[in-house]
Amino acid sequence: MFTTLQQFLSMWKHESAQTTRVLAELTDESLDVAIAEGQRTLGELAWHIVVSQQEIVAKTGLAFEAPSKSVGRPPRAREILTAYRGAASALAEAVERSWTDASLADEDEIYGMRWTRGYTLSVMLLHEVHHRGQLTALMRPAGLKVPGVYGPSGDEA
Repeated sequence: MFTTLQQFLSMWKHESAQTTRVLAELTDESLDVAIAEGQRTLGELAWHIVVSQQEIVAKTGLAFEAPSKSVGRPPRAREILTAYRGAASALAEAVERSWTDASLADEDEIYGMRWTRGYTLSVMLLHEVHHRGQLTALMRPAGLKVPGVYGPSGDEA
C-alpha cells in the first residue's frame, strides 16, 4: 500500500514504462490471436490493461482522461499503445494534482469493501502487472518478441 504520492509516482513511472514496452511489441495481426479457446485475445488483454486504470481508480472519484470499459477495443495496435500512454500519464497527473500524502489514507467503497486510496493505487498497479505478465506469456507463442521487464527476456539475452 502506498503511503506517499512519491512512492506511487516513482513506481508508476517505472511500471507504466515497462507496460509501454510490452504493448509496443504488439502488431495489428497479433491482436486477434487467442492462445487457448475461450480465452482473451492478445488485443482484448491489452485493452483490458488500458481500461482497468480508469475502471479501478475512478471508483475513488478521481477524474482523469482515459478510455472506459464501454469503449470498444481499437483495431490497431498503435491505437492501444497511444491510449495506454495517454491514460497512464493522465492518471499520474490527476493523482499528483488532486491527492496528497494524507489523502492516501482516505477510504472509498471499492467493490463492496472499504479501501484506502493508497491501497486502491496498489491494487490497480498490481492488477496491471498481473495482466502484463499474462500478455508476455502469450506473446511468444503468437510469434512476437517478448521484451524484458525485470531483466532481459530470452529474446534479448
